[in-house]
Amino acid sequence: MRSKASLGIAALTLGIALAFAPHAAFGQDDAGSGDDLGFRGWGPRVGLTVDPDQVHVGLHLDYGVFGPRVRFQPNIEAGFGDDITLVAFNFEAAYRFRDRWDAWTPYLGGGIGLNWVHFDAGPFNDESDTDFGASLLGGIERGLSNGNRFFVEAKLGLADSPDAKFTVGWTFY
Repeated sequence: MRSKASLGIAALTLGIALAFAPHAAFGQDDAGSGDDLGFRGWGPRVGLTVDPDQVHVGLHLDYGVFGPRVRFQPNIEAGFGDDITLVAFNFEAAYRFRDRWDAWTPYLGGGIGLNWVHFDAGPFNDESDTDFGASLLGGIERGLSNGNRFFVEAKLGLADSPDAKFTVGWTFY
């Protein structure tokens, strides 16, 4: 019961945050990232997870920068496999090492998340749990000629999160 309530609270919180987000500011400034906090774009993500061994899919939002080259990018991911379903609500920030968006640019970051895990332990023995997790991430990203972005990312779980995730994704503006 505790896990269903926690999942409901997390979903409600995310829904409220999205509903009250500033309306789409799809235009970009000269640096390509916007110079303040506010909705910039969204995109899909897909990848592989290690321990549990899964395939994950998800969606992320780009909420602009809140410091020099530091971007807030919350996401939701659902992992399937290893007799486990894992849904993660992640609140992450990343620091870009360059200002240029038309070149491959590395970034490092981290975040916290709420992880809902459903264990399929047999026909009459399903269990679920909800935990807070933390992770470090790093990747490389490139702005595309149409204004969108492509990235490749690795994430290491620190506490109550999958050991590692390898993800590719796109951000549409």
